[in-house]
Amino acid sequence: MNINATLFLQAIVFAILVWFTMRFIWPPMMKALDERAAKIAEGLAAADKAKAELANANKKVDEQLALTRGETTKLLADAEKRAAAIVAAAAGQAEEKAAKIVADAQAEAEAQSVRAREVLREQVAALAVKGAEQILQREVNASVHAELLGRLKTEL
Repeated sequence: MNINATLFLQAIVFAILVWFTMRFIWPPMMKALDERAAKIAEGLAAADKAKAELANANKKVDEQLALTRGETTKLLADAEKRAAAIVAAAAGQAEEKAAKIVADAQAEAEAQSVRAREVLREQVAALAVKGAEQILQREVNASVHAELLGRLKTEL
């Protein structure tokens, strides 16, 4: 065969191959590539959307953390104020109780002092009467001389 005929026949076979490829192979391949490009675009869009949502969620979390920190600080300050008020109230009550105990002890001491003076007066009066009896060598009647003994008690 002639080289020209071979070239011509190869050109016809190549043209048939190109036509067959363009008609039957190329459209499904382009369709698959377009579908894949669409899936990639959807994936990128979803990634961008997720990235935006993540940024928004992080922003909300930061805001919530700041709000929570503020509330926690406020609650701690309130708790410290309440604790200080409770301590101050307890100290006030303790001071009141201590003052009451001191006042009661002073009143009791005063009452005991008055009782001791009364007992001492009676004993001194009895000793004075006894001494007077011995001096006068006669008995002094307490009922007859009650006024005199009363004055003696008040003077002592």
